[in-house]
Amino acid sequence: MARDTSPQCKQCRREGQKLFLKGERCLTDKCGVERRSYPPGEHGRGRQKQSEYRVQLREKQKARRYYGVLETQFRNYYHKASRQAGVTGENLLRMLECRFDNVLVRLGFAASRRQARQLILHGHWTVNGRRVNIPSYQLRDGDVIAIHGRSTAGQGDSRRDRADRAGAGMAAGRPRRAHGEGTAQARAAGDRRAGAGAAHRRAVLEVTEASKPRGREAGVAPTAAAGGA
Repeated sequence: MARDTSPQCKQCRREGQKLFLKGERCLTDKCGVERRSYPPGEHGRGRQKQSEYRVQLREKQKARRYYGVLETQFRNYYHKASRQAGVTGENLLRMLECRFDNVLVRLGFAASRRQARQLILHGHWTVNGRRVNIPSYQLRDGDVIAIHGRSTAGQGDSRRDRADRAGAGMAAGRPRRAHGEGTAQARAAGDRRAGAGAAHRRAVLEVTEASKPRGREAGVAPTAAAGGA
């Protein structure tokens, strides 16, 4: 499924305002608009010509980037909104607001639409009791949104938390080895295994040599014994 992977802070700087594409980061001093309030690029600080077409284009791009929709998807939404009764602009915004990923952000279950999109694609949510993994799913009045029964998204147990607990358990169970200690131990174990294998091969060879019949000790030549048999 296609998605926009361009830098998000550059999108906010291009539009000249915060689009809150990174969730909580946009509320801190690390936001790209706070650091550099001018558009990106070599000529970002230069004078820009104003025109009616430029204003319309910027408003369209702002809405498309705000909801995380590609150009073809946005065009399809516009065609559907234009065929409905009422004002086309209001119908378009209503369809964008009813997207599944946008509703999760509005309800506070995700900090950004990219995060909501990932939660939906991983199958953590159900609509009316059925699992839905389509971020552009259109919700209607009366739909019931819930976390899937076998999902761990609502337990607050993230991958980082599990890694921290695993690291704490290893630190409490045994002391950390010094640098290069594990390699030396592995090399010593390999040498021991190689020595044991060589000793085993020598023992098998000695048993095999000892089990062979010897003509002089038996008093009969091997060829004569074979002929008599």
